[in-house]
Amino acid sequence: MTDTPHTRIGWLDLPAAVRFRIETIVGGGRVETAVSQRGGFSPGTADRVTTETGRRAFVKAVHPAINSRSAELARMETRVSTALPRTAPVPQLLGAFDDDDWVVLVLEDVDGAQPRTPWVEVEFDAALAALTELAAAVTPSPVGDLPTTAERFAEDFASWDRIAADPPADLDPWLAGRLPELATAAKRSLDALSSGNTLVHCDIRADNMLVRHDDGRVVIVDWPWGANGPEWVDRLLLGVNVYVHGGDPARALDTVDPAVVTDFLAGLVGYFEHICRLPPPPAIPTVRAFQRRQADALRPWLRERL
Repeated sequence: MTDTPHTRIGWLDLPAAVRFRIETIVGGGRVETAVSQRGGFSPGTADRVTTETGRRAFVKAVHPAINSRSAELARMETRVSTALPRTAPVPQLLGAFDDDDWVVLVLEDVDGAQPRTPWVEVEFDAALAALTELAAAVTPSPVGDLPTTAERFAEDFASWDRIAADPPADLDPWLAGRLPELATAAKRSLDALSSGNTLVHCDIRADNMLVRHDDGRVVIVDWPWGANGPEWVDRLLLGVNVYVHGGDPARALDTVDPAVVTDFLAGLVGYFEHICRLPPPPAIPTVRAFQRRQADALRPWLRERL
């Protein structure tokens, strides 16, 4: 499945003063080239920039007027990225600033590409290794006052109650006949998510990872959803992404209680089934189609497990 491109501003859409501050962080003079990256759902910049002396960086910048939620997420990502240890498989944060208008992160430009989907075995192995390495580096969490994973997923995993209050006409009949069971499973998942002291990414997907060209190691990018909880959450989300793209997720789940997997999946499917039917947020017109594809892909897996 390929995500449809969405509206994204670019390097030249940034005010000159903002570009100058970014160039100061990168070093090496003026930015000569800026290549906008596909993927993701922020309407802000996602540019690989190169200065006149050849220095490179990855620039993310967004203004609340474009999408206020994206600006909030950029602030959260700055907070988490600032605390990530150098031993973690993540891009180095070169600098960041927030002038109450523009929220900007300047990161190492990783020489790599997103894992291929459907997932291939060698990149799946590298992703699992990266998550193991990450958990070792961020346990205990270096950011103590983040939400717990239970708090992070609580609103999303309450979606079956919203669906039951006003069932969509096109809701799959199998789901419609099991709404109380599904709501109970999703709520039970929050109990499992309430423990643990690992900094969890909470949004592991192929498009939030990069495979380094030089050694094939995986780097984990985009950290606005960081939370503190059990390390298995990111492994489970990797398994979900592998499954969505037609692969076998078993190796990502081999250390997770099968009942925990099923309950978490119930919460996730409820979230996608509900949110995909809402109007799209400002400047992000394609996200609902993406969420519907997730619901369609995961529904059979949930049915099989139940």
